[in-house]
Amino acid sequence: MGYENIKFPEDSRFLVTGAAGFIGSNLVEAILRLGYQVRGLDNFSTGKRENINLFIDNPNFEFIEGDIRDLDTCMKACAGVDYVLNQAAWGSVPRSIEMPLLYEEINIRGTLNMMEAARQNEVKKFVYASSSSVYGDEPHLPKKEGIEGNLLSPYALTKRADEEYGKLYTKLYRLDTYGLRYFNVYGRRQDPNGAYAAVIPLFIKQLLNDERPIINGDGQQSRDFTYIENVIEANLKACKAPHAAAGQTYNIAFGGREYLIDIYNELCKALDKDIEPIFGPERKGDIKHSNADISKARELLNYDPDYDFSTGLRLAISWYKENL
Repeated sequence: MGYENIKFPEDSRFLVTGAAGFIGSNLVEAILRLGYQVRGLDNFSTGKRENINLFIDNPNFEFIEGDIRDLDTCMKACAGVDYVLNQAAWGSVPRSIEMPLLYEEINIRGTLNMMEAARQNEVKKFVYASSSSVYGDEPHLPKKEGIEGNLLSPYALTKRADEEYGKLYTKLYRLDTYGLRYFNVYGRRQDPNGAYAAVIPLFIKQLLNDERPIINGDGQQSRDFTYIENVIEANLKACKAPHAAAGQTYNIAFGGREYLIDIYNELCKALDKDIEPIFGPERKGDIKHSNADISKARELLNYDPDYDFSTGLRLAISWYKENL
């Protein structure tokens, strides 16, 4: 794997916020497997207790139930920590359109609380989740850092604000921050349930249950789907990146492009299903096409993703077959 040989000092301690979530729990698992200490923070607003229960008996794992909107909690969580991987946020473009005030509180103020707590606790590296949604209506492909369009949702705005704070905290306070613009992450433990479920786990669940999935729009929208192992690699390599690479943002993807209708047909084939989808209206705030230029992350973070789309999809399907 792309991160198995990354070495940190033996007594290194990581803080993973959003530790009970999809990406956060996978980060916790990977870091514990590498033999380092991990402190998790989550308030279970979207994360799941069963994800934390996977690690609760590990002597290298410590868990704090708390909210990043509370600065005292953030200060406690950052105490004695070397590296912060800040994944705590509310996702979903459609939900952010319905709840803009909540997204401002969690994704902007919460992230700012975490940066400030990391600064005051003299954390070495602060790595945080951003999103490909910051590219907005910029039509050119592949998406390249520094060429962004008009934002299309409150969610995208919160991530852009986080990036600006990240730049300032590096420039003003010498806190090494690294913003990772995730492109449609998928893989084990991604929640297939609820109104805002991501498309791959949702389609898999519905097909396994012989239900007709709804495709928003005509299915010709394209995405740079990114398997979870690539995201783990990016986070850990950002923790090893030099100060010269701090205060910047990086596309984290495989660098491919898949059309939604093709993915649907591939899932049907893999699951041996012959089910016609329902084509519904396009979702407000969605970007039509997404494909990442990952050359900056390759150059400055030494990011070299191992898992292409077909490999990741095969692994994801296998996991959901066993766990749904």
